[in-house]
Amino acid sequence: MRLYDPDELYEEVAFVAYHFNWSHDEVLRMPHWERQRWCDEISTINEKLNRETGSGGRGGPTGRTEGGIELVNPEFEG
Repeated sequence: MRLYDPDELYEEVAFVAYHFNWSHDEVLRMPHWERQRWCDEISTINEKLNRETGSGGRGGPTGRTEGGIELVNPEFEG
């Protein structure tokens, strides 16, 4: 059994649940590879929207700025 970094797991779950309105349990039942895939897909959508609107973004939990998780909440941008 492989254990994952708890901080990374929380960030993945929060990211997917926030963007898709899926429950905590639904996201946790996914295998790690599937959560990562959804995070990548959401990030791709966010990057496209950011380019179209001219918005910047910050890198996600892995520190990547392209193809990774980009946690951006416009309500809290400052």
